[in-house]
Amino acid sequence: MPPSSDQTQSSSSESTPATGEGRTVLGAGDISRALRRIAHEILEANKGADGLVLLGIPSRGVPLARRLAAIIAEVEGSAIPVGSLDITMYRDDLRRQPTRAPMPTEIPDSGVDGKVVVLVDDVLYSGRTVRAALDALADHGRPAAVRLAVLVDRGHRELPIRADHVGKNLPTSQSETVRVRLADFDDADSVTITGGVR
Repeated sequence: MPPSSDQTQSSSSESTPATGEGRTVLGAGDISRALRRIAHEILEANKGADGLVLLGIPSRGVPLARRLAAIIAEVEGSAIPVGSLDITMYRDDLRRQPTRAPMPTEIPDSGVDGKVVVLVDDVLYSGRTVRAALDALADHGRPAAVRLAVLVDRGHRELPIRADHVGKNLPTSQSETVRVRLADFDDADSVTITGGVR
């Protein structure tokens, strides 16, 4: 099974370890509706699909990017480029925490120069993953614009970064864990919260 983006706090989704099943805040239907809404928001902001490139941040940002691309293709009647952007070696905590093995970066053949790149991730937390993604993206070209789409924004930003497209704003305490499960890796689609002060 591919590494889970919610297994460690230093992972790409900035989630924290989960114990137990927790409280489900999004089910499969909720996730599907959220992605469809995000896809329409992306198209509206871009005034269509021209020049769009979707790049998922491994691990769970990648299948989310593919799902968004499929919805956009369904709406627009044409495929848009989709790929992945690994940020492992661009993190600012490499000296403090063990690093997982880098995962593939796959930039579409059309590249990113002059494109509107939408970075896709499952959970937005401190903002440090997104900062690393911007550094990684700069090594692959110069987009006309970069936007951010996330399934869940759980707050607690440490950097001045915000998402352009959010599936669900989910206020949490820092002692809580947000876990995203996707059928691509797990048994089903869900978002759960565990931990916190009782």
